[in-house]
Amino acid sequence: MYDYLIVGAGLFGAVCARELTDAGKRVLVVEKRQHTGGNVYTERTEGINVHKYGAHIFHTNDRKVWEYVNRFADFNRYTNSPVANYKGELYSLPFNMYTFNKMWGVVTPEEAEKKIAEQRGEITAEPENLEEQAISLVGRDVYEKLVKGYTEKQWGRDCRELPAFIIKRLPVRLTFDNNYFNALYQGIPTGGYTKMVEAMLSGIEVRLSTDYLAEKAELDRLAEKIIYTGAIDAYFGFSLGKLEYRTVRFETELLDIPNYQGNAVVNYTDRETPYTRIIEHKWFEFGKDENGKELPKTVISREYSKEFDEGDEPFYPINDERNGALYERYRQLSEKEKNVIFGGRLGEYKYYDMDKVISAALECADRELS
Repeated sequence: MYDYLIVGAGLFGAVCARELTDAGKRVLVVEKRQHTGGNVYTERTEGINVHKYGAHIFHTNDRKVWEYVNRFADFNRYTNSPVANYKGELYSLPFNMYTFNKMWGVVTPEEAEKKIAEQRGEITAEPENLEEQAISLVGRDVYEKLVKGYTEKQWGRDCRELPAFIIKRLPVRLTFDNNYFNALYQGIPTGGYTKMVEAMLSGIEVRLSTDYLAEKAELDRLAEKIIYTGAIDAYFGFSLGKLEYRTVRFETELLDIPNYQGNAVVNYTDRETPYTRIIEHKWFEFGKDENGKELPKTVISREYSKEFDEGDEPFYPINDERNGALYERYRQLSEKEKNVIFGGRLGEYKYYDMDKVISAALECADRELS
């Protein structure tokens, strides 16, 4: 008999498993996929750690979380500095003085601020949709070239049909700082995220290719308590209806060249290019293997945002009024479940950055052990 059955071997499940095991609890982890790590899973190809479910760049201002992940991996000094490609014009992201110089030819922060203020003035009332919200923050030119097309591809809807709150703020930096996240701690685990999660799960029983919901009655009998990190609506058999997601389709290629785009992340911000961005995975680790040797080949992934279909991996919750209300009904149902804890992005129908997932898992384990 186990004290805890943890459903899902992603970050939330792995951290809970580690903490509970270290406290002397008997833990079993079951995972539907054929690998651990959830969506941070990396797979080695020609010495390159390929982010199989999209780019994951660890960043946090939480020292406790940073010290925690460094127990399981050494992190490199990677800093996220994506590039935007608008019909062949290249711009720095986040929006900074390099961006504004390329956009308008301005040289000083004062000139940039004046130009943005002029264009913001187009919106005179409270923004009613994403387009108005974005223009009120960064002006018409930046919106048209660097926000509109990318956002419409990402959400599959016109910006005027999207709620304003999706873009609560857009960082405008009147400096030449290209650090996208502006976080105190940032990097990529040397050897990939899979290696880090495997270290978290070291010595813990993990059963892969195990569909918890298909074997629920049998698996539930194995443990006193369940920590469930799968989709909350699926747990309840979609009895109240299905929560909606956006997902991503990847086209990944191994290329017999050393350098495809010169940067890990290039966003394609025009509407006509069908993919949202191209990831060149080797640059997350500076184009070298763990021994510092230059890698002669490269792997790229084109990302296509799409509506979620049965069989897809759910990526981004659609946080509109309908889905928010439906999740709240499922959350109320979940509170009636005896000895079941719902956690993680699917269990809470919430987009989580990695550090926030880890922090929430640590808090969950602390509550269980207190």
